[in-house]
Amino acid sequence: MSAAATLATATRVLRQLRRDPRTVALLVVVPALLLTLVRFAINTGNATFDRFGVPLVGIFPLVSMFLVTSIAVLRERTSGTLERLLTLPVAKLDILAGYGLAFAGVAALQGTVLGAVGVGLLGLDSAGPTWFLVVLAVANAVLGMALGLFLSAFAATEFQAVQFMPAFLLPQLVLCGLTVPRPRMAEPLRLLSDVLPLTYAYRALDSLRTRPGVAGDALADLGVILAVTLVALGAGAATLRRRTP
Repeated sequence: MSAAATLATATRVLRQLRRDPRTVALLVVVPALLLTLVRFAINTGNATFDRFGVPLVGIFPLVSMFLVTSIAVLRERTSGTLERLLTLPVAKLDILAGYGLAFAGVAALQGTVLGAVGVGLLGLDSAGPTWFLVVLAVANAVLGMALGLFLSAFAATEFQAVQFMPAFLLPQLVLCGLTVPRPRMAEPLRLLSDVLPLTYAYRALDSLRTRPGVAGDALADLGVILAVTLVALGAGAATLRRRTP
């Protein structure tokens, strides 16, 4: 790997994002607006908002980053940009790391804005520290980026890339414990949820909501999130095919 090649790829991706204000709004503004909508849609008190709001601070960035990354990378695949890059003496991991670095920076901004809006403006309250809530939001956004990058290899059009969201993410949202506690699920569904990355993302966020400090279980779940992110990036690199000019 080359640090120069990685930084060059990251810079190119960030420049493209800067020229696309709608995508920036989708990543930074829309999650905050959705969290605000949830806050005012819940009229049963702050406790109910905390129950759903704290996990959503991490889930909204994951979903939005998954959607944007899968479409953006697919566009570069179909336009020939990635193919041209692969004809250069650049490692595949340099390209993937560049994408990861660029979107990780956006994820940091996204998580910080969402945490500030939730805690500072909407009165979101968690037993754990706010800084760790932002860390989990950023980690989940990076996970969504890695999954979107990997799954973009299996789509031929942008419409197909969008279809991965209901096919891949919505079942995880149902099974992660956000809507129904996992112990109350049927045994086959609970076992299935054990292998889904969003389960660990939700569990870390819910632990932060109910337990003061940074619990060891939450750190273990964060480790799972980071491990799945690295595996998805490695799998994404494997889908890139180098061609000679």
